[in-house]
Amino acid sequence: MAFAISLVDLAGYIALLLWGTHMVQTGVQRAFGAGLRAVLGKALQDRGRAFLAGLGVTAVLQSSTATGLMMSGFVADGLVALIPALAVMLGANVGTTLIVQVLSFDVSAVAPGLILLGVMMFRRHSSTRVHDLGRVFIGLGLMLLALHQLLHLLESFEDAPGFRLLLGSVSTVPFANVLIGAVAAWATHSSVAVVLLTMSLAANGAVPPAAAFALVLGANLGSAVTPVVEGPGGDDPAHRRLSIGNLVTRLAGVAAALALLEPAEGLMAAVEPDATRAVANFHTLFNLVVAAAFLPLLSPYARLLERLLPDRADPADPTRPRYLDPAAREVPIVALGAAAREALRLADVLAGMLDGAREALRSGDRRLMAETRGRDDILDSLNTAIKAYLTRLDPDDLSGDDERRLNEILQFTMNLEQAGDVVDLNLLPHAAKRLERGLVFEDRDRAELIALIDRLSANVRTAASLFMTEDVRAARLLAEEKVALREAETRATAVHFDRLRSGRPDVAQASALHLDLLRDLKLVNSYIVAAAAYPVLQRTGELLPSRLADDAHHGE
Repeated sequence: MAFAISLVDLAGYIALLLWGTHMVQTGVQRAFGAGLRAVLGKALQDRGRAFLAGLGVTAVLQSSTATGLMMSGFVADGLVALIPALAVMLGANVGTTLIVQVLSFDVSAVAPGLILLGVMMFRRHSSTRVHDLGRVFIGLGLMLLALHQLLHLLESFEDAPGFRLLLGSVSTVPFANVLIGAVAAWATHSSVAVVLLTMSLAANGAVPPAAAFALVLGANLGSAVTPVVEGPGGDDPAHRRLSIGNLVTRLAGVAAALALLEPAEGLMAAVEPDATRAVANFHTLFNLVVAAAFLPLLSPYARLLERLLPDRADPADPTRPRYLDPAAREVPIVALGAAAREALRLADVLAGMLDGAREALRSGDRRLMAETRGRDDILDSLNTAIKAYLTRLDPDDLSGDDERRLNEILQFTMNLEQAGDVVDLNLLPHAAKRLERGLVFEDRDRAELIALIDRLSANVRTAASLFMTEDVRAARLLAEEKVALREAETRATAVHFDRLRSGRPDVAQASALHLDLLRDLKLVNSYIVAAAAYPVLQRTGELLPSRLADDAHHGE
């Protein structure tokens, strides 16, 4: 009975460790997610800076898997080449060892203080970023608390004759230790947890140094298996180049380290006699050596991965263009027609985003909000593909009308893509903020927002039709839609000031958020109007150039 209870305690503390890690990762991603993606995006110009960016971002996220998912998205979208992406992953593998270095010291005494600070930030501060950083501190405290309890609990296991007999039977077989470490890291989705447990076993003499090092090698291997098995990629092998490439570098490193395990044991003992620190140092050294060995070889290695894992076009992939035939570029009028057909897909995607925003606002479904925000990637990919396709047309082959139509297509796609960015970066985060703060809209305000979203969806359909017909009357009607949004904002502003005078903070906050959402909708509508109505009205002389400039800067 006591043994069964101990097993439950062990599983519970491991679960607490993993949940604390999850809280840290999600908290950092919510607080700095866009900034971390920007850091990665700007650092991908050469492999050296990419390596350092991967190391730094992973040290913050405490998860090479999270960094790998961001990089996989970049690679799948065609935003970054495979070589710098592989360099980022080599840096990420080093970065994930830094938390092990910190936790190899006894820092469990600060766990209660971290949890207390995190709860205070989480519950009492109105700032969203401070709220998210509260999650980070709570997660760190839970991690330290779980590790302290795990190490204490393992002492009873380590003294058990059966457990020591089991460890003794496998300690002389390095490959078995590698396999155990890999399975444990894959099962727990955390190489950090496995390495920390290994450090505890080594510190108490339950496993000899060579066996501990082999377990660490297995933990590194297991953490690279998880993205291959469970990561994104689907049926397209090209989307798995990064995860498979990272796994192969780990396999090569583990094979070489196993062959050099005996001299490595002597070297680590000479550098650091303490068993706990020796395991942590070996973990870091292994990843540094693998990075140093593969960084100079990334160019031929990337070419090999591209040859072995070729692109497979998926006709159902919404991010891939359907009508941009490269052969049609020889006949500009045909190419422009193909680009126009592709541009209409952006209108369909934007209408779908507005429908998703409407339902998410009505139901408060966080998963639906995330799915709707994900559709912005489709707009970005299609807009990039259309621009690249049109810029490859020979200007000498274009007539005056062709150049006009080309510019109208570009204006249509770029404005719809900007409208999608407003939904992704402004509208849906504001809707999520209402849920986080527990604010409740009045029925009239909620009905107004839903009615305006429906109106915007209709405007998108009108813009798509106008884009093809270029009808002046439809352009005038679409431009007049801005008046309705402007009047709604004016009314909401007056109501907001009345509610501020009521002295109720919850009502004032809900009213302010309602006003923010109205402004987001107004900006979305401005981009829709600018996408299709303005080119027609400008051609007929009904639109002043100053109005266009003002719209571009203020979204009016």
